[in-house]
Amino acid sequence: MKKIIYTISCCLSLIFTHFSCNDYLSVDKYFNDMLTLDSAFTKRVYAEEFLANAWAPMYTLVSDIASPNDGNGDQGGNFNYASDDLIFGKYNGGNKCREYQNCEYTSSNQREDRWGRAYECIRKASICIHSIKHCRDMSASERQDFEAQARFLRAYAYWVLVRQYGPMPLIKDEGLDVTLSYEELSIPRSTYDECVEFITEEFALAAQNLPLSRTANNIGRPSRGAALAARAKVFLYAASPLFNGNKEMFDLKNKDGQQLINQTYDERKWALAAAAALEVMELNTYELLVVDTSKTTVKPPFNASYSNKNFPEGWADIDTYQSYRQMFNGEINPSKNKELIFTRPNDGANDIIDIVHKSMPRSLGGENTIAVTLKQVEAYGMNDGRSIGEAEATGDYKKEGYTTSQNDYPFLLSGVSLMYANREPRFYASIAFNGSLWECTSAADAKNKNQQIFYYKLSGENGKDLSRLEYYLRTGVGLKKYCHPEDSWKEGGYRVPKYEPAIRYADVLLWYAEALNELTKSYDIPDFTGERTIKVERNIANIRSAFKPIRMRAGIPDLQDNIYSSVTEFRRALKHERQIEMFAESSRYWDLRRWKDAATEEAGPIMGYNVDMNGTDQQRNLFYKPTVVSSIPKIFLRKMYLWPIPSQSEMKRNVNLVQNPDWN
Repeated sequence: MKKIIYTISCCLSLIFTHFSCNDYLSVDKYFNDMLTLDSAFTKRVYAEEFLANAWAPMYTLVSDIASPNDGNGDQGGNFNYASDDLIFGKYNGGNKCREYQNCEYTSSNQREDRWGRAYECIRKASICIHSIKHCRDMSASERQDFEAQARFLRAYAYWVLVRQYGPMPLIKDEGLDVTLSYEELSIPRSTYDECVEFITEEFALAAQNLPLSRTANNIGRPSRGAALAARAKVFLYAASPLFNGNKEMFDLKNKDGQQLINQTYDERKWALAAAAALEVMELNTYELLVVDTSKTTVKPPFNASYSNKNFPEGWADIDTYQSYRQMFNGEINPSKNKELIFTRPNDGANDIIDIVHKSMPRSLGGENTIAVTLKQVEAYGMNDGRSIGEAEATGDYKKEGYTTSQNDYPFLLSGVSLMYANREPRFYASIAFNGSLWECTSAADAKNKNQQIFYYKLSGENGKDLSRLEYYLRTGVGLKKYCHPEDSWKEGGYRVPKYEPAIRYADVLLWYAEALNELTKSYDIPDFTGERTIKVERNIANIRSAFKPIRMRAGIPDLQDNIYSSVTEFRRALKHERQIEMFAESSRYWDLRRWKDAATEEAGPIMGYNVDMNGTDQQRNLFYKPTVVSSIPKIFLRKMYLWPIPSQSEMKRNVNLVQNPDWN
């Protein structure tokens, strides 16, 4: 029988059907798609609709920060709540958070179908890439932009898969024989390095045809900077210890014995990451968001080196608290926010607004279910740059005592523990400590505005109460990072629109500094066009130029020269800076894994305060006693570095697909 060779749009659909049993990837669905492709890409409006539909899964289950509920108010199926800094707890929900923390997910029950959703993106994006040439009511440049957007989406979806599952089967742009059996069409996993090469090349191709910026109406579409930044992120992960010469992954092999993660360390991978990050910086399009000083600005303690210098050499002309706060709370329109590189807008309940609602105290119409761990609270230093341990040694950090007036310390009202006094600005912009202020100024009734909220047991609607165990903070500390002072769920209230900071410039600066730090010699790396080379090396001035502005915006002193000079000490400082700067952006979960630090950092139990204590004079001191959060047990096992490939759909269909280590 004559064999029929189809083009890529057909082949990808067949292979993705082979790899997933979801309805949207079924063979019947594929043929329905093919029957309508001719009409789908004849007109701009239809083509745009097809591309928007291809993007849809990326706005939900595979989003970076916010994820949808499961119908029971459970937003715990999000990597924001799967590490050591943040948890989601709800008595009649919150199961996903517990399952993620305690490794209760399995290859047959993953709780979230990220695999299938990502491949849905890949299939539809591939159809867009190969069909947009038929759209004649678009100009040539518009078709190029459209194709580049679809190519970005396909690369990003592949990246989502590789980040979570490790090496993946790659479907190349070539014809396949659809008369073959499933067994003959089974494709083994590509190596991690092959995946990285393919994904980064796709991002580079997309970048060449994407515009440098987008209009306000198209802010959610990828730009050249988004493609280059995503490319840099992929390179950075590839250079990190989990995937760069990781001998502990020696048993991750294909059935023919092919090693899927390279066992030999390659320093050049760090050079690739550094050069890629530098290309984003050299676009001269992005910058850290800073807010000018005002009458209400709380100045950091005087420092002769920085207090009289303007940003980025100092903080004389900026409000260090508002500069960080307004990056996340919606105050700045995304089209005006030059720190945002790749963002996604609101999507009903599946977005940042839902995080705010679950962070908001119950007495103010919220759910009161997102809690910050004690470990994260104690990671924030003092407003002079010292750690709390260093400040405690000199008596400047106090574990006992309370404010007696709202004028005692900036950001603190009366009755607040002194351990929260004089902390750095990012602490106050991110953490809802016991006794913090919630403005909610859009509420109609004055009693629902400017409330001081305590989380003691039986403290109004916000503390632990046996009659409503579904609504209290398991650690006694809440999240404020995405909350705008006007946000309210009470009568007359509204919420300020917010955009997800999927990739922002501060992250790029930290990637660049991290990658340079690991180099022992200079490298000449081709740029994304292949037309020039970029020289990178471990240069202290260059590392400082990326790292220092983040500290200046936060109003804390730069690192000492001896820390920059030491690879080990700077690596430690950078990891800590990322824990603070990137808090509640899902970065912590992935950072600890790519650094291979999760086995240490996530080995202990989740700690919080003793939320069984009330606010009486006899018990309020006991509230602050470090306490294990027993309702969300936590472990870390080696197999948790990578997720299991879904067994019921993928492993049974593809006979050449091997499972990740230690997963059955």
